Amino acid sequence: MKNVFSMSLFVLALILSAPFNAAPSGEDGFVDLFNGKNLDGWEQHGGAAEYTVEDGVIVGSSVPKTPNSFLCTKKHYSDFILELEFKVDPSLNSGIQIRSHVYDQPTVVKAKKEDGSEREIKIPAGRVHGYQVEIDPSDRAWSAGIYDEGRRGWLNNLEGDKNQKAREAFKQGEWNHVRIQAVGDSIKTWINGVPAADLIDDMTPSGFIALQVHGVGKNLERVGKQVQWRNIKLKVLSSR
Repeated sequence: MKNVFSMSLFVLALILSAPFNAAPSGEDGFVDLFNGKNLDGWEQHGGAAEYTVEDGVIVGSSVPKTPNSFLCTKKHYSDFILELEFKVDPSLNSGIQIRSHVYDQPTVVKAKKEDGSEREIKIPAGRVHGYQVEIDPSDRAWSAGIYDEGRRGWLNNLEGDKNQKAREAFKQGEWNHVRIQAVGDSIKTWINGVPAADLIDDMTPSGFIALQVHGVGKNLERVGKQVQWRNIKLKVLSSR
């Protein structure tokens, strides 16, 4: 009994000696970007698609006569691992922005060409731009490929035999898991555990994370269709 009492005192001393403001950072250092209740910590840019929270899930619904819409984190991140699940209507297109930005005024940015020279890209005010990890339920199945939204277009699509397993990993009409690892100039993705994109690019070292609802254009049958996200977790590796 004496030994048990002594051990209890020892454990109590350890608890009391821990920093009062210490908070668990989540399993393996991951933290939740979405609290499952509301959109605190997020803000909308671009179009006017509807973002709501339903049963612990962020739901994006397409609306007519509006450009691409983005629900963006208020914070910026540089090196990290991002994991989440998504489910998308087969008729929609969507994506997950990383290291992205939006300007209050029209801005010109410079991008490198394949030959090493530079070209200028004009970014309109309010236009979200940056790396996008694709959500693509179409027959080409490029989910987890990397597109440069608002700037250069495709950087790492999933064409070719080497990407067949990644294309086949997407599950139509079901929840899909995506892992994104951004470290320095390296961006890698996985779709349902299968390696997908592997990009080396140094144009943008940091920026916000965002969830896209693509504009429907003239395809009015897509109005009201939805894309959903849940279990959005981030592990910060470094900040620069």
